[in-house]
Amino acid sequence: MIFESKSAETKAILETAHRMCAAARTAPKARGVDLIHTCVITGDDILRVADEMDRLGKEHDVAIFFRDAKDVRVSEAIVSIGTLYGQRGMKFCQYCGFANCAETAKAGAICAYDTVDLGIAVGSAASLAADSRVDNRILYTAGKAILSLGIMDPDVRIAFGIPLSTTGKSPYFDRS
Repeated sequence: MIFESKSAETKAILETAHRMCAAARTAPKARGVDLIHTCVITGDDILRVADEMDRLGKEHDVAIFFRDAKDVRVSEAIVSIGTLYGQRGMKFCQYCGFANCAETAKAGAICAYDTVDLGIAVGSAASLAADSRVDNRILYTAGKAILSLGIMDPDVRIAFGIPLSTTGKSPYFDRS
């Protein structure tokens, strides 16, 4: 059997994307509370995400959405990693600005550990892609579009998208 470049590279991207989801899942979490959600986006759904990025850029007058949408359009997959909001039941922490988790919940505020855990999960996934020699870039703009489209669990509050590519030159760097 012979695998030509394109099919072999596509297979590598999909295998890497799935391993990135595993890396996000197994990344350390504060107090062992796992609120991370992941998904892999391919095919026409990538174009839906890029179109939504353009729409959000226009609606909010934020040019970075247009630039990032161009990068997403030339990607073969997007790994999305997001988090729910929740507290850890701590009596003393104050990293979120409130006295304890009960006060944070009462105020409807965000637990600092939610975003910390998300950052660790995203970093772990992006580093796995880099170790696999798959070009990637962490985009909040893609995450906003993914949430806007309802692609992830509706309780996910913060998400990032990590587009993936295996071309001769990374489309995610040296951008205009």
